[in-house]
Amino acid sequence: MAESRKLAGIRIVTGTTSPFTRYERISVSPASCSIRSEYVIAFYTFKLQYKCNNSTPAWEQRKLGELFEESDERASDREILSVSVANGIYPASESDRETNPGASLANYKIVHFGDVVYNSMRMWQGAVDASRYDGIVSPAYVVARPNSEVYARFFARLLRQPMLLKQYQQVSQGNSKDTQVLKFDDFASIGISMPASENEQRRIGGFFDRLDSLITLHQRKYDKLVIFKKSMLEKMFPKDGESVPEIRFAGFTDPWEQRKLSEVATFGGGHTPPMADPDNYEDGYVLWVTSQDVKSNYLDRTTTQITEKGAKELTLYPAGSLVMVTRSGILRHTLPVAELRKPSTVNQDIRVILPQGECCGEWLLQFFISHNKELLLEFGKTGTTVESVDFGKIKDMLLYMPSTVEQQQIGDFFAKLDSLITLHQRKLELLQNIKKSLLDKMFA
Repeated sequence: MAESRKLAGIRIVTGTTSPFTRYERISVSPASCSIRSEYVIAFYTFKLQYKCNNSTPAWEQRKLGELFEESDERASDREILSVSVANGIYPASESDRETNPGASLANYKIVHFGDVVYNSMRMWQGAVDASRYDGIVSPAYVVARPNSEVYARFFARLLRQPMLLKQYQQVSQGNSKDTQVLKFDDFASIGISMPASENEQRRIGGFFDRLDSLITLHQRKYDKLVIFKKSMLEKMFPKDGESVPEIRFAGFTDPWEQRKLSEVATFGGGHTPPMADPDNYEDGYVLWVTSQDVKSNYLDRTTTQITEKGAKELTLYPAGSLVMVTRSGILRHTLPVAELRKPSTVNQDIRVILPQGECCGEWLLQFFISHNKELLLEFGKTGTTVESVDFGKIKDMLLYMPSTVEQQQIGDFFAKLDSLITLHQRKLELLQNIKKSLLDKMFA
């Protein structure tokens, strides 16, 4: 019996071969790749065994010093490379950080494609990678050249595993984390478990390279959509002192009208049911919004749910209402606003805005998002323990509004864009979770 599920170039098949054995077969085949990589993981009742197709399952214990030798070649006329915990090895020219053009490169170390390079002071954090570039690195880095038994891209993952990061820290020299240095001799003394077959190393390394390519693809799509939305928010709402935006949908030419928020919306709030009474909380199903719940622009679930008894003295606000955090430590940086996707109650830190008549809720939500920083600067107040906003003044704030039809088109446009952003964000998070899970299973 087997079950199959697929996500953006990854197919996961699970099944059983006996009452005591379950397996997962994970295949990665992005549209941009012509190579299909597959890895099979078999779970036994008392023992885990991992096996690459057409590879031997045996892994052996080796010292890193048997597999790598330190390279000390020097040059100054090649591309400068950097090593970071987040991005591995990459050309310094692609970094946002400024480089010192006058710095001497005389003692920089040569890196060849496939060399393992690590930051000797940040190795315990995972600042290590197998290079895909030829270039030079700072003398502060260690260049370890692999022998013929090593497929470097496999070690790019193995050397970043938590079990090894702990060992790096244990054998590093220095009195504190900020001064610890991992010299090559200490690196060479560390024992690891690795496939005896280079073919299996190659399959594992290639599998994760393709998975990383898929993650990078979704990350870029997500980042581009976020930037695109930010740009459109700036252009589809009037700038200060203007009554029309830079970009409008075809057919709309009338200037936007200035209105008070209190003329087009009503308002509400809530409180916290007594915590001492468990009947207010145990087995509750009524959504109850607190400041920690308003982390995205659309809200359909809450951290805490209360009972009908707990909600008895609270107002149940309808879907489509807007909730705004008006008292919280996070107000130093942003003014959280979200649209309720389900009927909900709220606590005392939340104010509710209910659009009325000619005011479209989805448009008003995007107005608050587009003016987030300005509103926080204008209405925010510094408290002794937490930040707050003057909601009384927000009620009477002036805003420029288009016709209801234009509001609806703007609201629909951004709602669809937000859905697309959320889709890529969820795919990205799922792929990252799949990668983490597979790393844990393959290198356990």
